[in-house]
Amino acid sequence: MQHSSGIPNQDATAIRARDWVSVLANYRDPSSARSWFEIAVTAGPFLGLWAVAWWMIHIHPALAVLVSVLNAGFLLRLFAIQHDCGHGSFFKNRTTSDWVGRVIGVLTLTSYDVWRHSHSIHHSAAGNLARRGIGDINTLTVAEYQGRSLFKRLTYRLYRNPVVLFGIGPSYTFFLENRLPFGFMNKAKFWVSSMSTNAAILVALLTIYYFGGAMPLLTIFIPTTLVAATIGVWLFYVQHQFEQTHWEEGEDWDLHEAALHGSSHYVMPKVLQWFSANIGIHHVHHLYSRIPFYRLPEVLRDHTALAEGNRMTIVESFANARLHLWDEKSKRLLSFAQARQNTSAQQ
Repeated sequence: MQHSSGIPNQDATAIRARDWVSVLANYRDPSSARSWFEIAVTAGPFLGLWAVAWWMIHIHPALAVLVSVLNAGFLLRLFAIQHDCGHGSFFKNRTTSDWVGRVIGVLTLTSYDVWRHSHSIHHSAAGNLARRGIGDINTLTVAEYQGRSLFKRLTYRLYRNPVVLFGIGPSYTFFLENRLPFGFMNKAKFWVSSMSTNAAILVALLTIYYFGGAMPLLTIFIPTTLVAATIGVWLFYVQHQFEQTHWEEGEDWDLHEAALHGSSHYVMPKVLQWFSANIGIHHVHHLYSRIPFYRLPEVLRDHTALAEGNRMTIVESFANARLHLWDEKSKRLLSFAQARQNTSAQQ
């Protein structure tokens, strides 16, 4: 079968990643009406559930927490919209995208301009062993890990522990790290972005405290933010951390190959796919980031080769939490135990 795009309907691994780019360009144009609709059906319920949770405080604080946990799904989706704005894919007008992203950044506790810059670095360097460190999960190769001191090995193991990575990590990232433009401290525009976002967040929190005291902050703001942040960090993790992901160095690294083969296709139920704004279709997103999230399913419907590539179910994804080291010899992500066994077998 041949698609009108000229790309044959076959295994995505049989097609050069670069060849997909011209095909995916056909899906890049957003619809302003659709984009504003997506904002309305996300921000509207988010604010509405905030009001419901506030009202629930007077009945029982636990009910407010329950509503807040549910509302985390809408906050997660707002972050996904902010993400698309950062790529310039949500509106044709870049200024509109940027200001929508900045406003949402107050709700997601994320300085939009700082995040947009670090995320663009992530996209330009994903899978490149020589350019790790900004906008990604810190990952060592087996050789690098074995060459570290005992203390540094323990530090890395602690960092990669699920309790730290998905428990402490999200809180640290969104409540503390995002308050300063780490990595870009010498750029004035990023300080302006961070401090402006911080000021807006402070005004919002003080207003909430003025009208409701500490309870709305404790039972609504914190639970909603923490749950959304935790889910967001997990999604970011499984998008690139899986056994057959793609890492190369030097001349062996290729931007498009790394995008297609180093990003997962996270298959989720429709409701979770909606709340995550199709971010699970990550291999397509990385290959052509200018496609608005609501058009990503079109790509999979039109090109079954991409629909079948890098598929990962939720059950399968849980096993990835035990993989921590990239083995340059076998081209696989390994657990600490697997890396130790391989080393013992080679001795």
